[in-house]
Amino acid sequence: MIPPIASRFVAGETPAEALEHTQKLNQRNVNVILNLLGEHYHDRKPADEDAEVYVRLLEDIERSGLSACVSVKPSQVGLDIGTHVFRENMERIADAANDTFVWIDMEDHETTDATLDVFEQLTREHDGGVGVCIQANLKRTEDDLERLASLPGKVRLVKGAYDEPKEIAYKDKAKVDAVYREYLEYMFQEFEGGIAVGSHDPAMIEYAKELHEEYGTDFEIQMLMGVREDAQYELAEEYEVWQYVPYGGKWMSYFYRRVMERKENLLFAARAVLGR
Repeated sequence: MIPPIASRFVAGETPAEALEHTQKLNQRNVNVILNLLGEHYHDRKPADEDAEVYVRLLEDIERSGLSACVSVKPSQVGLDIGTHVFRENMERIADAANDTFVWIDMEDHETTDATLDVFEQLTREHDGGVGVCIQANLKRTEDDLERLASLPGKVRLVKGAYDEPKEIAYKDKAKVDAVYREYLEYMFQEFEGGIAVGSHDPAMIEYAKELHEEYGTDFEIQMLMGVREDAQYELAEEYEVWQYVPYGGKWMSYFYRRVMERKENLLFAARAVLGR
């Protein structure tokens, strides 16, 4: 059982708990992206097992009629073992999806090419039913967005959370903010839709709204469970909002990352421990 201190950021250990959380969010007009926690497997057995969990989760989503989709980490379904394992497991998941959308998360820069190659194959094969995450802090991203602009599916633009070498990534926050805005504008100009603004930054969300008004391109807003949830509910009154919801037994390391990345999260954890 996940302790209350972690339940702000993780929906539970079981699919049933994750779907219960999904139902509550749907009642507030917030859609849900479900992610089974797990990554960097070096043996095929756990990678195949998690792929099977996603297959069953997709079946549960479609039976439930909930507004939800899934998001999968490449290293969770075999990329660290071999590109062929990652591809095979993602094919299994995408084939099982039917009418439910499948996102592929992006991990560190060494996985970008393999992730984009598998995304391109699957989103073509599944009529745009697959999406991928792109990180603005990588210097290659401008070229990647040009590649993706003509493809079906969706692209989630995030600032980037991995500590990448300065030779390949922008390290200055102001620079990352600037290129994020540039890439957003490019997407609203060149993409026919399928834009996901993966940000908690109010300035970036406001800029996306302005671009939507200017270009008329469809977009959605994606934010994490436990972060600015009041803003999510408010935005959902007018815009399409998706909450990224992790669940599963491997919650401890994820919870630690969430607590340490923002001062507000650390204060929340401290208050919970102190009972205040």
